Amino acid sequence: MNIKYPFDPILKHHILIALGLAVWIFLFLVFTEPLDTDAFVGVEKFIYLPLYGIAGAIAYLFVLPLQRVIYKKSNKKWTLLSEVTFGLCMFLFGLALSRCVYLYIIVPGEPNPYTLGYFLSSIYLPAILTIFPIIAIGRWSFGRYFEKKLEDQKIEIAGEGTYEGLRISLNDLVAIKSEDNYIEVSYLNRDVVKKQLIRNKLSKIEADIPDLLRTHRSYLINPSHFQQFKMDSGKLSLLLTSEIVIPVSKTYTEKVKGTFRQ
Repeated sequence: MNIKYPFDPILKHHILIALGLAVWIFLFLVFTEPLDTDAFVGVEKFIYLPLYGIAGAIAYLFVLPLQRVIYKKSNKKWTLLSEVTFGLCMFLFGLALSRCVYLYIIVPGEPNPYTLGYFLSSIYLPAILTIFPIIAIGRWSFGRYFEKKLEDQKIEIAGEGTYEGLRISLNDLVAIKSEDNYIEVSYLNRDVVKKQLIRNKLSKIEADIPDLLRTHRSYLINPSHFQQFKMDSGKLSLLLTSEIVIPVSKTYTEKVKGTFRQ
């Protein structure tokens, strides 16, 4: 169950899934009539049955924050177990919500409503077996789309010759330091700073990635990680993400100050 599963944090994608879920539940009830919906007269189907669809959409969106909690507690890894846990929570909350719709809106005051056991086994479970694949397909598809988009946005810091390079998101790149014939790349991996030596020249990286800012003949930084200026014994430096301190030489002082004071 520790198998990697696509993860999508984009809210608008989940709103689309919730809307699709609402429509699918409504159509399912209209055509299968598992809730004595044939007893509804005229437009009653279009008054009451959408309530189940709305309940399903609400159940999905209400449980959605749990996804972020699971993701953080799993060290920002989303697995098949994470997906099953999320689905189970939605299943339980959806059961409670749909049962309330049935008892208090569809058959209020009915002396002999369906028992919870019958409602669960003969109505809710068959509906879920039909509906959940739609949710799974939607979540998988949006998750794959989001991961592909992230992958396409990554930059590659190549190593010369047969030396291994590094492929990361530009947002995760913090700074690069020149070390003789190598560069030391500081980057974030699940909010933890990592460093990797790569055989390459700082001038080559500066030309390949124009978004980076030169602060010193030996340093390039990602401006998005700038926190504040620091002065120590009259020398200017920059404080970046994760308390990384980068020196600023006199040659680049005006350019650096101009960049962050705009």
